[in-house]
Amino acid sequence: MHQPVLLNDMLACLNVSKGKIYLDATFGGGGYSQAILEQGGQVIAIDRDQDAIDRAKHLGISCFHMTFSELESIFPDTLFDGIVFDFGVSSFQIDEAERGFSFQKDGPLDMRMGKSTISAKDVVNDLKEKDLADLIFSYGDEPRSRSIAHAICTHRQQKPFTSTLQLAQVIRSVVPSKPGFDGATLTFQAIRMYVNDELREIHHGLTYAMSHLSPLGRLVCVSFHSLEDRLVKNALKASPLTLFNKKVIIPSNAEIHANPRSRSARLRCACNNLENQHIKKFEK
Repeated sequence: MHQPVLLNDMLACLNVSKGKIYLDATFGGGGYSQAILEQGGQVIAIDRDQDAIDRAKHLGISCFHMTFSELESIFPDTLFDGIVFDFGVSSFQIDEAERGFSFQKDGPLDMRMGKSTISAKDVVNDLKEKDLADLIFSYGDEPRSRSIAHAICTHRQQKPFTSTLQLAQVIRSVVPSKPGFDGATLTFQAIRMYVNDELREIHHGLTYAMSHLSPLGRLVCVSFHSLEDRLVKNALKASPLTLFNKKVIIPSNAEIHANPRSRSARLRCACNNLENQHIKKFEK
């Protein structure tokens, strides 16, 4: 089952008011959207994954198939009373082996969230060894990136990679797993972020959000990776928004126990105290 991360903290930071309009910029499983609706807010949602768009139908909200970088062209004049981002991969994407995100279930080596032109299969079979090592280090903070890249390139000379477990086994030969941590985690994460150009998309999303909040509107960002959180932290510091929580919010021990995937979550929130132009209400 989908368990939205830091849900109560998100709602407290977003300060949902009846009748006001909120953008759920990462619909995913719909947990945030549903909670906002239950508190009387109006929701517009987007997601780059068509499967998420299909899941949104049961909530009866407008959910658009698009990336963060397309927000400005679709909603150029709309101001929102709140915008929420939940970055990273969703539980649905991980749990569906055929999507190719999981290193625990065998499936095609894909990892595309939506409109990406390359797949994980293209990355591990076609990139030069140095470029692959740099990618794994830069996006995964993986200290053994060069050894992993060498092992991948050696293996693909005999047999090109086609499945997730095939790749995971080669990575684990370099980075052994231990209790609570799979050796393939950081490399899979790095390849996924590269395939979906996630950091550039996050930059576009944050840039859009900074200028599309109504007066006193709130921006809430939930990150799962140090690179994501650093982007959010630096963007908020450089923005005219006022930090709502000066110290990052993390899951409680109870939440981590109930939902281990929440353990790396980090929530930051800011408020727009500047006067903006009149809000243009979204028309369905």
